[in-house]
Amino acid sequence: MPWQRPDGRAPDHLRPIQFDLNFTDFATSSVLAHSGKTQVLCTVTIEPGVPRFLKDSGQGWLTAEYRMLPSATPQRQRRELLKLSGRTQEIQRLIGRSLRAAVDLTALGERTLLIDADVLQADAGTRTTAITGSWLALALALDRLVQAGELERSPLTHAIAAVSVGLIEGQALLDLKYEEDVAADVDLNVVMTDQLEAIEIQGTAESGSFSRSQLNALLDLAEQGIKQLLDAQKEALSSQGLVNSI
Repeated sequence: MPWQRPDGRAPDHLRPIQFDLNFTDFATSSVLAHSGKTQVLCTVTIEPGVPRFLKDSGQGWLTAEYRMLPSATPQRQRRELLKLSGRTQEIQRLIGRSLRAAVDLTALGERTLLIDADVLQADAGTRTTAITGSWLALALALDRLVQAGELERSPLTHAIAAVSVGLIEGQALLDLKYEEDVAADVDLNVVMTDQLEAIEIQGTAESGSFSRSQLNALLDLAEQGIKQLLDAQKEALSSQGLVNSI
């Protein structure tokens, strides 16, 4: 019997996607991104200046921080205060790398884009939801620089979205929720541009191995999901009158 998805979705269906724009008041921009029960608050703050290694280069910088709130999971997790876990460091580097691929840092000038991705509730897919929601917050923040006359055009070069895919009992599934994530024999996180070019593919077999044909099937499924996420981003931007933000 094939794997029965806990929420009854078809193998190629995303969880319900929702973006609540301008969720907070004080960051340059904010988006609360929902992917099923996973909720990630994505904010962007723009600061003048750049790290020392870029000083006087005329180029900007983008960096990201990722945290999971203690009550984001069924059992409370301790706050990471003095030392970040390896997982947290790896995820925030992934978010930063992914979003830097979407920005012309030279056109940004000597400014730093600070991305904060805070997981309010986790049901798997927190890193992919953080990337997809943070790109949307980034588009809003950069448009505000243009509207304020600080930039002639948005430095965005691409839209970016990310999704998870996995193999369970030989079946390829899109956008794993928690019960599927822990049961998966193979788990991939895929980040792509709006040209469907890969930025990052993180994948491993949790048990055994997988074939090239299975990998191709997973990437095809990820591409299908990312197309839908990109459409959802466009719809959210359109609601703000920003259909031509790139």
